Amino acid sequence: MILEKIANSIRNNQYIIEKKEINPIVQYIDKNSFKSTKIFRDIGEDAAAVENNDKYILVTTDRIKTSFIENFPRGAGYSSILVSIDDIYACGGVPLAASIIISLRDPKTYTEILEGICEGSKKFKVPIIRGHTNTQGKCYELSSTMIGEINKQDYISAGNAQVEDNIILVVDFDGRIGKASKLFYDTTMFKNSEEVLLKRKSMNIIATKHIVNASKDISNGGIFGTLLQLINYSKVGADVNISQIEIPPILINQGYDLETYIRMYLTTSFLLAAPEKNCKEIIAIFQEYGLNANIIGNIIKDPNLLRINNGKEESIDVLRF
Repeated sequence: MILEKIANSIRNNQYIIEKKEINPIVQYIDKNSFKSTKIFRDIGEDAAAVENNDKYILVTTDRIKTSFIENFPRGAGYSSILVSIDDIYACGGVPLAASIIISLRDPKTYTEILEGICEGSKKFKVPIIRGHTNTQGKCYELSSTMIGEINKQDYISAGNAQVEDNIILVVDFDGRIGKASKLFYDTTMFKNSEEVLLKRKSMNIIATKHIVNASKDISNGGIFGTLLQLINYSKVGADVNISQIEIPPILINQGYDLETYIRMYLTTSFLLAAPEKNCKEIIAIFQEYGLNANIIGNIIKDPNLLRINNGKEESIDVLRF
């Protein structure tokens, strides 16, 4: 019963449906746009990688939903930095600077948006170096582009999961339910800069050790929305034991169950695919940096298939992404 309930929750997750709907757009651009030998990784990565001597310059772009801006303008401004920051860390990189595009309507709201942007800039120690502003907009728009860098040999792709890899879920258990939504798990706004950056440094350490094949930060599609993208980019499938997904105690104490938890946007969280022989070391590194990490499943050969099981003999093929 619980397996079917979780399967239906995944199938009906609007964020997962939306992510699936953009696949044709991504495929068209990938097929028809100009290609350059200077690009190492591009569409399908959390952060694209551009050749630059012995390093890659990393580039990522994110848009904040208009409804979020209207209801929580300061939080939206802050999130425009947060979401792009973790795209850079997901591939093992270090953020360098950000560019912001804003379309505004009334002074009160845009003041709060700007306060949030600057709070995020200071929290994650990333300067805002460029942007574009429209003060006569008919609706609110907010998007960010983040650049970073990484040594070439350390780059972790979102599309390199290998068959038989274990899937590791990494989450900061020291969090709170966000003000914007019951499905927003906040692990940064109430912490100082040093603490949030230290936790993210764990991904830099993982990258230098070359012990992970693939990685993605958990976005608004939740655990399974993020995993579906990872297996789609990697042309593999995934089999997840839902009994191995641990819920932060603070959420359990507030009545959150697995069905709700898997739909949450989990900040300071990552999904990794890695060979079994490396998993003990990987988990120990994350624990050293104050993050919870455990194996929740494995990569399978069947492309784009998400399967879930209960750790016994029951399993369900949920969907193909």
